[in-house]
Amino acid sequence: MNAEQQRLAESDDPQAPWRRWGPYVSARQWGTVREDYSAAGDAWGYFPFGHAHRRVYRWGEDGLAGLCDLDGYLNLGLAVWNGQDDRLKERLFGLTNPQGNHGEDVKEYWWALEGTPTHSYARWLYRYPQSAFPYADLVATNAARGFADEEYELADTGVLEDDRFFDVEVTHAKATPDDLLVEITATNHGPDPAPLHLVPQLWFRNTWCWGEDVTRPVIRVGPHREGYAVLLAEHPELGTVRLTAEGNPDLLFCENETNFAALYGADAVPAGHTAYPKDSVDRAIVHGQADACNPERTGSKVGLWWQFAQVAPGASVTVRLRLTVGGTHTEEEQTFAEVLEQRRAETEEFYAAVLPEATAPEDALIARRAFAGLQWGKQLYRYDVPRWLAGDPGQPPPPPERADRHTGRNVHWRHLNLAEVISMPDEWEYPWFATWDLAFHCVALAHVDPAFAKSQLLLMCREWAMHPNGQLPAYEWNFGDVNPPVHPWAAWQVYAIDGCRDQAFLERIVLKMLLNFPWWVNRKDADGSNLFEGGFLGMDNVGLFDRSDQLPSGQRLEQADATAWMGSFCLRMLRMASELARHNPAWDEVATKFLVHFLAIAETMEDFGAGHDTLWDPEDEFFHDVLATEDGRAYRMPVRSMVGLLPLTGVAIVPDWVAAELPDLTDFFQGWTQRRPELADALLHTTTQGHSVRTLSMVSREQLAALVRRLLDEQEFLSPHGIRSLSAAHRDGLTVEFQGQELSLRYVPAESDSGMFGGNSNWRGPVWMPVNALLTDALRSYGRGAGAGMDVPFPTGATARVDLVEAARRIEQRLVGLFRPGPDGRRPGTPRHHPAGALWDAHPTFSEYFDGDTGAGLGASHQTGWTALVAHFVCAPDGISNR
Repeated sequence: MNAEQQRLAESDDPQAPWRRWGPYVSARQWGTVREDYSAAGDAWGYFPFGHAHRRVYRWGEDGLAGLCDLDGYLNLGLAVWNGQDDRLKERLFGLTNPQGNHGEDVKEYWWALEGTPTHSYARWLYRYPQSAFPYADLVATNAARGFADEEYELADTGVLEDDRFFDVEVTHAKATPDDLLVEITATNHGPDPAPLHLVPQLWFRNTWCWGEDVTRPVIRVGPHREGYAVLLAEHPELGTVRLTAEGNPDLLFCENETNFAALYGADAVPAGHTAYPKDSVDRAIVHGQADACNPERTGSKVGLWWQFAQVAPGASVTVRLRLTVGGTHTEEEQTFAEVLEQRRAETEEFYAAVLPEATAPEDALIARRAFAGLQWGKQLYRYDVPRWLAGDPGQPPPPPERADRHTGRNVHWRHLNLAEVISMPDEWEYPWFATWDLAFHCVALAHVDPAFAKSQLLLMCREWAMHPNGQLPAYEWNFGDVNPPVHPWAAWQVYAIDGCRDQAFLERIVLKMLLNFPWWVNRKDADGSNLFEGGFLGMDNVGLFDRSDQLPSGQRLEQADATAWMGSFCLRMLRMASELARHNPAWDEVATKFLVHFLAIAETMEDFGAGHDTLWDPEDEFFHDVLATEDGRAYRMPVRSMVGLLPLTGVAIVPDWVAAELPDLTDFFQGWTQRRPELADALLHTTTQGHSVRTLSMVSREQLAALVRRLLDEQEFLSPHGIRSLSAAHRDGLTVEFQGQELSLRYVPAESDSGMFGGNSNWRGPVWMPVNALLTDALRSYGRGAGAGMDVPFPTGATARVDLVEAARRIEQRLVGLFRPGPDGRRPGTPRHHPAGALWDAHPTFSEYFDGDTGAGLGASHQTGWTALVAHFVCAPDGISNR
């Protein structure tokens, strides 16, 4: 067991000492629902970027490369200034959803370079222009562009030409769980000398302005130590925390409180309010206000200011800080260099054990960068919905419209109260959890930190997150929205990656899913037909109309993907309950329940009506949504999209040991199918390697062959970089007339050209990592079960044929290929706006989704949430579906 593995063995508890401090500070707190107290729910407008450096946050903090304790009381983050900007660079800048021509859009460049699960070692890189940051230009130019135009990015402004930027690298290393080292190194890559100010900041989250706990923590100058600046941060919960900085930085003190005068005018300043509010450090450095900061050298926020008048081309400057819980210095501390080198070496040793021995160096880099992004993507998420709705006793009451039971945001989720470190989809563009995103994160996380992965899946099921009716929370903009039920699939993946040994985890998940499953059945199967009407289901913009819209009275949309999700839900529950029944026979009956429900769904999927109103179109050889009207008519939506491929995921191999170890389940299976022979169609038998394999499947062998043919067709779904979300056969568009309306869509490989969902989402062509992972997992199940011996052309039309397991592997290799350098050094998945050259090409970028033709990265640019599944493909090249 190596050193990091040993630390993990001591840290199964999310509150364990090695996890007590980490990079849990958000990259963006402004513009979130948590900070929105407006009447109409305009989160972007209520707390804009322009307020962030002057206005105190209620629920969290943000910053550059920030770290904090598990409760977020004390924060340490980086600020920089190039002598040109109109403000300190304390946080990342981007456009709000209304400002961007494709929705919210960060306008910065940074990369997570390294990260261990216990945060014993981490590195982060930020690319900072040497000229004034073009805030106004980015806002104005993007405002003039439409859906058909590309986004205007920072590199397009010209400020990064000739490499006129600093690379600012931040390294965290822990000597002990409560002894944290921070090294900040800035390198001038430009052709000329340039000034730089490095301003690490230490501050307490404001917990005293809201009327509940008025105790004020304080930061003050500590005892003198030659060659160092020493600060003592005193907090009633944390005790005394010492920050020691090498050298002689200027110390600038203020309070983490709002500058009312600057935001709202002098008349708005409350009586007795501090004269040294949150932006005092900014005013002292950038605006030269000598009296901006507290001359008493005390406060709840402090900036440590190093000034470098000219940094030569190619030269670097470095500052070092050490944060230690406990107010006294001990001479026995390891030196900075010793700790950094030891933790670096241990990180190499840890990942050598995680990655398969034969992993190519470039693939190892890809996986490690994905894992680093997951570690930096952990965020302390605080949101007490009842308190948020009611307002705080020390603040004016919020507008009553916010609590309106019909229109108020999240008013039906008053039980939700989270104060947890949670894996976020994206550091900046989605700095709030999304349950179905998180499920995919956990599959990748399980390779390096199975305890954290399991705790995250369970967290979404806890009584302070899951709704009393059994629904899982979707995301903070609308907890009641409907996301696909991928929790059971992810739970099984995590269980298997962890060695199929933690039955206690499996039991806890199954018990919670027994509460979630009835919500789906009761709420999304309106007439008990076993066809489901999920609505949104994550795949916004994939259909002819917004599936979240309320349909006219008497109409319902029977969804191929919703029904497939539920079939897959049943199979995962069947598999987990069977596993538990090996240790406790009481689970036999739970397994039987989900077997019966799956067979019913599979039968309905095959034939719930005659001819034109089935989900399967025998002429098109594809699954489609069906819109049923009040007069009994049904209209098939003839779109070939990911919706129609997802029935492939409703597959599972019945393990060999079931017949011997679970005789009750086996007897019931045989008896039930004898009494209801029509249900036996979902049980496919094949003989492989001399023995019979039983496979449960939502699709027949004929449907499987047809779907795989389309899946592997490069003129349809198979792109050079994975499976597209919409068939490229729709390049010229598709138009359907329905009740006097023309409904249309067109394959769009890149950014959305539709205003649906704000124009910031696109399932009309691009490649998305999570659904690709589901499909390749399913192909392996078919290849080892009912599809064994089924050879298919790869791609469709080719002479060479492969089995389905190999087809899955080749698709995953195309996905990993998004991040591999090409002959010119550039990676296909690099966003179009990233300049070329060694300084850029060295860094893989993990985008939200990828161009369906070229593979270029699109959408959110730090989606090492579900896009980190690429690390799963590297670490489990054979998949886990056979376990």
